[in-house]
Amino acid sequence: MESMQPLSVTVQIELEERDDELLDSLARQLLDELSEGPVDSVDLVRSGPAPAGTKSAEAVTLGALAVAVLPSLLPKLVEFSQAWALRGQGRSVKFKGKVGGQEVEFEGKAEDLQRILAMLSATPSAPTSVQPPAPPETSPA
Repeated sequence: MESMQPLSVTVQIELEERDDELLDSLARQLLDELSEGPVDSVDLVRSGPAPAGTKSAEAVTLGALAVAVLPSLLPKLVEFSQAWALRGQGRSVKFKGKVGGQEVEFEGKAEDLQRILAMLSATPSAPTSVQPPAPPETSPA
């Protein structure tokens, strides 16, 4: 029987070109959209006290969201976040968390995640990192 305990997942937004202001803005936009979506809770990843002289009381990890989601809804989180990333140019999302006692880092399609989750529940193994398949090579015409 499936655990009804939410999983803690970090969703990390990545940009082709580093832009801290844009990264912060995008993280807050995705946070707003996810808070109305298939998750139990979502917040910015806190990284301790803010440096002296800043306006905020806490520092946040740019582009990172802490998400609590039921295991059965994890593929929906992946689909939702990737669809969100495709609405903009030069951005992607990565997922990190613990599933079945295993550390998992994931970037790919929701179907690939379902396959990985099935493998993890069948056989415990070492930490898993999954990248999307490479695009097919094209030969010059």
